[in-house]
Amino acid sequence: MCQNKFGTLIVVVGATGVGKTNAAMQLAQHLNCAIISCDSRQIYREISIGTAKPTPQQLQTVKHYFINTHSVTQNYNAGQYELDAIPIIIQQIQQNGCTILTGGSMLYVDAVCKGIDNIPSIPTDVRQYVQQLYKQEGEEGVRITLKHLDPVHYKNCDLKNIKRMLHAIEVCITAGKPFSQLRTNTPKQRPFNILKIGLECNREQLYNKINTRVDDMIQQGLVQEVTNVMQYRNTNALDTVGYKEIFNYLDGNINLDEAIRQIKRNTRHYAKKQITWFKHDNNTHWFNTNELQSITHFVDTQLTNITN
Repeated sequence: MCQNKFGTLIVVVGATGVGKTNAAMQLAQHLNCAIISCDSRQIYREISIGTAKPTPQQLQTVKHYFINTHSVTQNYNAGQYELDAIPIIIQQIQQNGCTILTGGSMLYVDAVCKGIDNIPSIPTDVRQYVQQLYKQEGEEGVRITLKHLDPVHYKNCDLKNIKRMLHAIEVCITAGKPFSQLRTNTPKQRPFNILKIGLECNREQLYNKINTRVDDMIQQGLVQEVTNVMQYRNTNALDTVGYKEIFNYLDGNINLDEAIRQIKRNTRHYAKKQITWFKHDNNTHWFNTNELQSITHFVDTQLTNITN
């Protein structure tokens, strides 16, 4: 960390369900600072139960940003989040010397910590055209189209990830040039220090937490919440675990028990993906989820070292 930077962004990451919200709350109260949410679904007002938002009491106790700020009808992405979040982070650090960023949305974390390339916003007509291509030609047609538009990206991308291939095609069409030519992968310099804290626990404990949380969501009324947003089911905001499975249940394709089983399974798969992603960053300092006192002490020490 550079001494000439003016403050510190404390980033708390980890798999879904591991306890990021509680750790961030404790740190925020200890440091008397705000929390910047880094969750790509908690920004949406209409969905709260399935996104595990902080409780109303937590939101009252500590100032949060990017909670309930958008509607599911609005398109939002990591690039826009970077543009929106950085000024708020700088403002909060100027006021308090530090602020906390927490969430499990991997691209959103990277958008703040590393910056992302200037990918153009996708017009509605382009998105509709690409979706129609997918419906008519299927996955193989999408692969052929991507290979034609951007053979370089085609060689490097996950050809089983249909969403990423569709997005790459959208970018190629919108920009008028290959997606690979727009990606520099060069980290942007930030005017503040970044201190990364990772939360972890053993896999069995994490999976038990996930299963229990899904059961709690059902008890809290997840099915009704999904029913309330049924008319928006084709939006990107609702193309996510917890909502897709309940949509399938409401369509009569599976029973509720099977929907719940699938939510638990798919959440566990997502958690594994998050762990792999965050573990690749060697600058992250890892703690067990129950070591909150140690985390607070570590952060205090690091902040003291930075300012001295």
